[in-house]
Amino acid sequence: MPHFQIKLLEGKTEEQKQKLAEEVVKAAQRVIGYGDESYSVTIEDFTFGEWKNKVYPTDIMGRKEILYKAPGYKME
Repeated sequence: MPHFQIKLLEGKTEEQKQKLAEEVVKAAQRVIGYGDESYSVTIEDFTFGEWKNKVYPTDIMGRKEILYKAPGYKME
């Protein structure tokens, strides 16, 4: 039962988030299978400050053992 947690900088519309969730599920279905009923997706918005101080150091760089695609940017 795949579940995707998506973290975004704030500012995207509900329509964009809905489309993103749909496209992530479609891509996952092509790669790993399962029916639509097996998937769930959450999308959480963050301010730039929250991203810089929590998401980037803790959720991204602090979890390198499960990071399959590293960002192409650095935050100091």
